[in-house]
Amino acid sequence: MNPQIVLGATALVVVAWLAACAEAGLARVSSFRAEEAVRSGRRGSAKLAQVAADPTRYLNVALLVRVACEMAAATLVTYACLKEFDETWEALSIAIGVMVLVSYVAVGVSPRTIGRQHPLNTATAAAYILLPLARVMGPIPPLLILIGNALTPGKGFRRGPFASEAELRALVDLAEKESLIEDEERRMVHSVFELGDTLVREVMVPRTDLIVIERYKTIRQALTLALRSGFSRIPVTGESEDDIVGIVYLKDLARKTHISRDAESELVSTAMRPAAFVPDTKNAGDLLREMQQHRNHVAVVIDEYGGTAGIVTIEDILEEIVGEITDEYDRELPPVEDLGDDRYRVTARLDIGDLGELYGFEAYDDEDVETVGGLLAKALGRVPIAGASSVVALPDERELRLTAETAAGRRNKIVTVLVEPMGPADPPEEEKKPE
Repeated sequence: MNPQIVLGATALVVVAWLAACAEAGLARVSSFRAEEAVRSGRRGSAKLAQVAADPTRYLNVALLVRVACEMAAATLVTYACLKEFDETWEALSIAIGVMVLVSYVAVGVSPRTIGRQHPLNTATAAAYILLPLARVMGPIPPLLILIGNALTPGKGFRRGPFASEAELRALVDLAEKESLIEDEERRMVHSVFELGDTLVREVMVPRTDLIVIERYKTIRQALTLALRSGFSRIPVTGESEDDIVGIVYLKDLARKTHISRDAESELVSTAMRPAAFVPDTKNAGDLLREMQQHRNHVAVVIDEYGGTAGIVTIEDILEEIVGEITDEYDRELPPVEDLGDDRYRVTARLDIGDLGELYGFEAYDDEDVETVGGLLAKALGRVPIAGASSVVALPDERELRLTAETAAGRRNKIVTVLVEPMGPADPPEEEKKPE
């Protein structure tokens, strides 16, 4: 076999190996890491930062060099085998076997492993070669990409082979498995992707959970409602709950009453602010950007019929990314706490069937609600706030007083309900008559 051809093929494989190393290293070095290297005074970091600022261009140069060298090496090996062996099929089989082995081991596995294990060193070394090489090649790599994109089904031209969302999610999962990021960070990144597909109606506070105040109520009444409910922003309604005319802020109420005590008798409509309205089909990510731009923290959500579907706040959208936002007063509570004398403190989410069992009714049920909190809301005819109380009847004609106790969480939902018997106790057994 001609030694010159063998040496040429070997040299091409070595260049392809270096290009593959450069690809793997550059793919794992972000512009942030490059800037950190510059600040630390690392040798060659300036060139690395220049490459990291435009990774697509230099990755494509490395890709072009690797493919060209692999193809050229395969051609030389094939030519040498054809010269060495008489049978064409035998020569081609050997050439294919040799190049598959070389390409897989020398160009596929080995350089990518090194590039991933030592990305900063590999990318820095590659920057010394890729910068002048990109200037020499000029528009050739971008031109080849344009041709490839023109032949690729789909609209538009891309600068290079960008990863899809699914591939990016897979990379985040891989980073978490390799302990490069924490599990909480992985979930947060996935939540950011999911936010782009989330509609406002999926994150809003529904109309049934709203605490509202009528526009003809006074500022004193609004201030009392805000303090009792724990909400700092309350929608103001006009003729009905579908007619939200504004939003009143607790700080505005406090400011007015601080300036003048006579302001307590003024209508709440004098202190409210204009309400922003958004359709329930709006993208949550777009709404978040609009709220940031207009410095607006709350918006009224409108359904397809023009009625009020609920309200949405910046915190509602952020919870889709960072998870439930709680405060320092939130704690895990037992579902039932026996207070004695048939009095119980129960969680608002306790099933009403479990409530019935506390008073000796295994089949206690209500076709409209499922929880104690829902039972209290049904009896009140409105969303309960701390201190709200109502009476419900048991199947044996006894009555229970349900009192909303504590509210917690960012939405100030009722957490516990005090249950007290009101009716007469179970009638005593009839005394036996003396014989």
